[in-house]
Amino acid sequence: MRTLKILPVALTLVLGAIPLPAAGQQQITLAQVVDKIVAQEQAEVQSLRQYSPIVETYIQILRPTKAGGAVPNGDKYCLGRAELSKGVELEPLIRGTRTKHNLFGGLGSIFSMEFLPRGFLQMIYLDTNGFDRQHYNFKYVGREFLGDIRCLVFDVDPSSKPDKGRFVGRIWVEDQDYHIVRFNGGYSGRSQTSFYFSFDSWRTNAGKNEWLPAFIYSEEVDSQAVATFKAQTRLWSYAPDYAREEQELSKVLVETPMAVKDQSEIANDYSPIQAKRAWSRQAEDNVATKMEQLGLMAPYGDVDKVLETVVNNLEVTNNLDIQPAVRCRVLMTSTLESFTMGHTIVLSRGLVDVLPDEASLAAILAHELGHVVLGHRMGTQFAFFNRLRFEEKETFRHFGFTRTPEEEQAATQQGIELLKKSPYKDQPGNAPLFLEALKNRSKEIPNLVSPHLGSRVAAGWTTGSAEPSAEKPSGNVIAALPLGGRIKVEPWNNQLQMLKSKPAGGVAKDEKMAFEVTPFFVYLTRQGNNSGKEVPSAVSVKSDPDTSIPDTKP
Repeated sequence: MRTLKILPVALTLVLGAIPLPAAGQQQITLAQVVDKIVAQEQAEVQSLRQYSPIVETYIQILRPTKAGGAVPNGDKYCLGRAELSKGVELEPLIRGTRTKHNLFGGLGSIFSMEFLPRGFLQMIYLDTNGFDRQHYNFKYVGREFLGDIRCLVFDVDPSSKPDKGRFVGRIWVEDQDYHIVRFNGGYSGRSQTSFYFSFDSWRTNAGKNEWLPAFIYSEEVDSQAVATFKAQTRLWSYAPDYAREEQELSKVLVETPMAVKDQSEIANDYSPIQAKRAWSRQAEDNVATKMEQLGLMAPYGDVDKVLETVVNNLEVTNNLDIQPAVRCRVLMTSTLESFTMGHTIVLSRGLVDVLPDEASLAAILAHELGHVVLGHRMGTQFAFFNRLRFEEKETFRHFGFTRTPEEEQAATQQGIELLKKSPYKDQPGNAPLFLEALKNRSKEIPNLVSPHLGSRVAAGWTTGSAEPSAEKPSGNVIAALPLGGRIKVEPWNNQLQMLKSKPAGGVAKDEKMAFEVTPFFVYLTRQGNNSGKEVPSAVSVKSDPDTSIPDTKP
């Protein structure tokens, strides 16, 4: 039987407006399509009950500018572990969020409302009670590609307008198994005591026919009830233990057929210095492993290698031979922080996200490498495994890697010296502008720049390069990127990858958005067992007594 071959995206979208041949196509009515969507969404809600992902919500309150735009004027931050088996319960992991039931972060005395962390978590669901044809009207809009995923698009409205908490908006449904992969809108029934925000919620494929909530963007820009704000909610760490077990079980261990013999001429024993180094390394490894298990540190991967390449450049040009070798790791959180654990340099995902170029990254890493060179070590108590036996909610009370002001100042000076001899000495890039922007903006984004494990990113220093030019920077110079500007996260196993986006061309003044919150627009793909499936031909719909799905694109 002949099958419809997959064409390039642009051409396929054009063909979406043309009636396709009837031969070999599945005939399906609108009612049948909606029934499949409803059944799949109800199964999705039940399936999510087995997971307890980490949920991070970051909110920026905005104030208007004379130029007509808006800039950050305060922020709120929440990090917690969702208990989806209980609905939308959230166990906070950091200080500042009072309880999973209470509100966090006020908007000031002139506002009567505060933000509810569980309210943002609720946005992973359309409707947990009654998402069906009885309670909703479905209007087919057309087809649209979201990345590699071809979707059917519907507008959805409650059948009864007085219903409160019902979803109102648009949904995108992948056309293989009818999973809802994106929904954009809000909940009906706002009142003086409850206020629902507009949001755009995305799900990503984790393989095995699973689409998991991953990214939510929400904002209010024209409300009289609350301040103007923009917010990002991220979910990850659905199954890090499962992914790690699969990886370890796939390894092949080969044992030597020969018996091991003691060869006295070979130096295998540890000297006292080597034993001390190994003990310190064990403490570093124990902390990193524990944080990775908790979903707070990404598994070692490509982003870590990028950071280690920059560190290597600093070491080589400064004739450093540091033993044991310096390693780099990445925290999963959006807060801007960096610190060292012995010979392990840690940068947060949020910090890497906003750095505009390699020279700026080198400036941050040089400061942390300064701690290593100066011998600023962490305590080795975590080399004892019993020190790692604590509840997850106690993590940020057990781990802490802050330095004294004197150590920070010394590391800054050492970092400047390292940069003077590095490949970045004549290519300062935007590093001075980044540090200046961070210093100037810190009052407006206190929660973003407040670390939870280490010290605040040192912004009050220069890179030690040539004196800054007196000339005004060109219009396209970007001091700092918005959040999410560098790294994409795989919510299932916490793997990080550098974004591969096309150049944006000329950047307008209002598009620079240093340290700001921006919408998500995810390039969706199928992973794991679904990646090798052949995409079927477009759905052909036969007539329905009420209505049918026409062959038109939105």
